[in-house]
Amino acid sequence: MKKFEKLLKHHKKVVFLDFEGTQYSHEMIAIGALAVTLDRKGYIKSRKEPFKVFVKAKNKVGKYVSELTGINDNLLSEKGVSFAVAMESLKKYVGLSFKKSSFITFGNHDMRILNQSITHNLDFPKEICSQIQKNYIDFATFINEFLRDERGNPFSLVHCCELLGVPLAGESHDPAVDAINLANIFDAFFKNKSLVAERYKKALPMYGHFPSPVNEMLKKLNRGETVTPEVYDEEVHKYLT
Repeated sequence: MKKFEKLLKHHKKVVFLDFEGTQYSHEMIAIGALAVTLDRKGYIKSRKEPFKVFVKAKNKVGKYVSELTGINDNLLSEKGVSFAVAMESLKKYVGLSFKKSSFITFGNHDMRILNQSITHNLDFPKEICSQIQKNYIDFATFINEFLRDERGNPFSLVHCCELLGVPLAGESHDPAVDAINLANIFDAFFKNKSLVAERYKKALPMYGHFPSPVNEMLKKLNRGETVTPEVYDEEVHKYLT
């Protein structure tokens, strides 16, 4: 899809990312990643083993986040590394292609976590963080233009898996699992063009920025009705009266 190719900036190396953060300060407490290589069609050609690291935060994790993710302050004290070390480990995992990679997340909350971690760590690795920020793509924003539920609401990561027939890779809110699920959604979205086209046709009338006559034409087409210039003229005149 040409629209997405522009976002990729011609990169063939892609890193699917998921960050978990604290409840209140939104500092990073875990990184999940899956690095892949795309073929000439933009499909995933090869994958590395997934990456996961726990990150020590300056503030408490919070009860809600601990229950959701299974990550607590004791775990971070035992297994966590500093934010700087975690980001260096991520760069090492991606390898020599780090500067020529796109970093894909599902939603913009991951970038909020990255930015909050930067503010809480004066020794943050500037080059690594800026590289991710510069080449970051929010796949949820992109995919939600084409896929909406019956009420016009965007799909969650789990619901996208269900819609596209992607089996869940494991428990949600494990950052490595979520990174794998995101990669699988990415691949399924671009390979299932017929399904995406059908969902897009249903989503179009829900956007609300089309004039009423155009919306009515889209609804008729989705119901399988024949739309002629005469029908279009009728809708225009109906709108103007």
